[in-house]
Amino acid sequence: MRGALADDAQSARALVERHREAVYRLARSATGDAEEAFDITQEAFVAAFAALHRYDPARPFRGWIAAIALNKCRDHARRRAVRRFLGLPLPDNAADWVADHAPLPETVAADRAELAATARAIAALPSSLKDVLILRTIEGLSQDDTAQTLGISAKAVETRLYRARQKLTEAMRDKPRSRV
Repeated sequence: MRGALADDAQSARALVERHREAVYRLARSATGDAEEAFDITQEAFVAAFAALHRYDPARPFRGWIAAIALNKCRDHARRRAVRRFLGLPLPDNAADWVADHAPLPETVAADRAELAATARAIAALPSSLKDVLILRTIEGLSQDDTAQTLGISAKAVETRLYRARQKLTEAMRDKPRSRV
């Protein structure tokens, strides 16, 4: 981090390499779209390095970059909503983008249809619940780190995580199960 703050390209590259997969997983989980997640990951790092002078070294870099990535996910969601409002349809094969050819270890046993349904259900959660669910469950941040990243209390993290899991369970229960 010190090197990146001093404009050392090698240090900046090392930071990207250390955190890019976590940022990508977070964006992928938030959007349910692999290509959009790739774009968001790039945008998050560009924004992070542009604002590096505002980084507080007392906070973990992982939480800081996660907050930036979540903001980029929200920006993309707003743009997507505007595109839908304007009637610009997604390509016919957009549903195929959700399938991940290299799923996380926790999802290896799940079939593609179940994985796609889960990703869509997570992406459909309200951002206040989705962000907590992703940071705590998928990214493995502690309750305190999640609270600090989102600027809420640890108790609010606990409550939102409980609600997110309830809504996700309900959404998955209501989805018909199909096999690919």
